[in-house]
Amino acid sequence: PLENARRRSADLLAEVHADPGRFRVVTGDRPTGPLHLGHLLGTLVNRVALQRDGVEVFVVIADHQVTTDRDDPGDVRGAVRDLLLDNLAAGLEPGPAERGGAAVFVHSAVPALHQVFVLLLGLVTEAELRRNPTVKAEAAAARARPGGHRAVSGLLLTYPVHQAADVLSCRGTLVPVGQDQLPHLEIARTVARRCNERFGGGGPVLVEPEPLLSPVPLLAGTDGRKMSKSAGNSIALRASEDETARLVRSARTDAERRITFEPDRRPEVAALLVTAAACSGATPEAVAEEVGDGGAVRLKAVVTEAVNEHLRPLRRRRRELEGADDHLRSVLAAGAERANEAAGGTVARVLEAMGLGV
Repeated sequence: PLENARRRSADLLAEVHADPGRFRVVTGDRPTGPLHLGHLLGTLVNRVALQRDGVEVFVVIADHQVTTDRDDPGDVRGAVRDLLLDNLAAGLEPGPAERGGAAVFVHSAVPALHQVFVLLLGLVTEAELRRNPTVKAEAAAARARPGGHRAVSGLLLTYPVHQAADVLSCRGTLVPVGQDQLPHLEIARTVARRCNERFGGGGPVLVEPEPLLSPVPLLAGTDGRKMSKSAGNSIALRASEDETARLVRSARTDAERRITFEPDRRPEVAALLVTAAACSGATPEAVAEEVGDGGAVRLKAVVTEAVNEHLRPLRRRRRELEGADDHLRSVLAAGAERANEAAGGTVARVLEAMGLGV
């Protein structure tokens, strides 16, 4: 399935370049912590590149989903602000659709999206939701985290449908994802297909979205596992250069002095090589050759410089935007207006197809 997704992503990019106006990107993040290097390479770069290619982009900051797996949501508004800053610093340009601007909005500002969510719940079974791998992983992480839910909440169980509502309510056709998000998007595709079959006579009541994998669909963290906000193994985009150096120095390696790219035999070393390569534009093999017999110390120095060099422009833009509170609020307000218009149209279309409403 992953190879098929990669091939289809390459085909989709060719179609985007030929006719960007056919597509609309819908993507987003939960405001549960700072975005990190894995987010940047896995999804943010795709958002920015697609917008620059002329594709309309919607980004949802999913504040409602903060409560899916934790009792204390923390400073959600502060986290929303940080996510917005990260997206803008990465190069996303907000603004009116007619000028090619992106719409960035929060869940809680778009009531129609949640009406779509309720309508979609009747199109999936409990068994389908319980066997979703991301629901399982999030539930396990919540049980292990202080303050996390010990039991699976109703919102966590229906998390994939909530994400489907994000995409389908705004009529997204492309969703930039990392490989771990592919099962979620499959739920969205299934829900759209079932709605069309049951209520549209096979017609397009809902648009069936497609995943678009980035060149780095899964980036390992400093411990060799998937880079994750909750795992404590990530390099935050807003981290200082000294913090980045400290995080890279803490990364696991092995005792062999000669650095080689052998993912199966040396996964921790390979993860660092992939990180440096992704940030420098080289190949992991070329980075390994550059480090040579320098061992783990030299490898970590190369990785640190590659990451800091790659993030310097983003971090500079972020600092420039830090105090622009009025601008940040206006970005979210304008995004919510566009999202409400899109989601309201979807609600009307689905209600009509289902024979509901007056």
